[in-house]
Amino acid sequence: MRWREGRQSTNVEDRRGMRPAGMGARVGGLGLGGLLLLMALGYFLTGDPTGLIDPNAVGPAGAPSGGPVARGALPTDEAGQMVSAFLADMEDTWTPIFAASNQRYRPPTLVLFSDAVESACGYGSAAVGPFYCPADFKVYIDLSFYQELDRRFGAPGDFAQAYVIAHEVGHHVQNLIGVFEQVQAARSRDRARANALSIMQELQADCFAGVWGHYAAQRGKLEPGDIEEGLTAAAAIGDDRIQRKTQGQITPESWTHGSAEQRVRWFRQGLSTGRVDSCDTFGGGD
Repeated sequence: MRWREGRQSTNVEDRRGMRPAGMGARVGGLGLGGLLLLMALGYFLTGDPTGLIDPNAVGPAGAPSGGPVARGALPTDEAGQMVSAFLADMEDTWTPIFAASNQRYRPPTLVLFSDAVESACGYGSAAVGPFYCPADFKVYIDLSFYQELDRRFGAPGDFAQAYVIAHEVGHHVQNLIGVFEQVQAARSRDRARANALSIMQELQADCFAGVWGHYAAQRGKLEPGDIEEGLTAAAAIGDDRIQRKTQGQITPESWTHGSAEQRVRWFRQGLSTGRVDSCDTFGGGD
């Protein structure tokens, strides 16, 4: 991916090397993959999906909640600058999409941390992987996650790494358009469908990541092989692939993020259409 050719976002906090204030409750955020006890690839599920979503209804962002946390500086190393460039390109995608609906896109803040971090959703460690906290509108990632994605799951490349950020930004978009509120209501009504609803939300975030990829390609940011890198990453974190690696068997009734095939299909959907309304995973099939 041609990330060096664009700008870097200033909506980044580099907290690597900073010690969190203290260990609070377990983080409740939205993440990329399934829980891996031995492979340091995790997920969080505070926001819940709903089956009653209008993907075109862009609502106003609420105010972040939670206490203040230490703010880090902008990154100066290549890895930090790379993800800053990813975030900037995502801002360049979502800002005009929201503007087309006469709404303002409020960019998330990307927080880089090492080992552990304090968020408005609680305390998290590097072992849980990247996550989005809807309470403070921030995406959190320990960049060592990319080594796990490459070495343990065979998903290398900078576009695969960008997909990770784009998926979390997809959760941020869901937060802005009102998905989270509807999700909480749906889950309180029907706990039996909790896993199914979770899968719908994760697949929509994959599709939103694809929408970004569509416009990044139009801007000439992608290189040969980038799309394949992203699809490989999406497949690598399917619930079935993760379960096969960690427990040796597949149990679909426990899925919360979707199969490799589903994740690839919805990521490809966003890539091919570039349209938010093509990402209705709640009403458009599994």
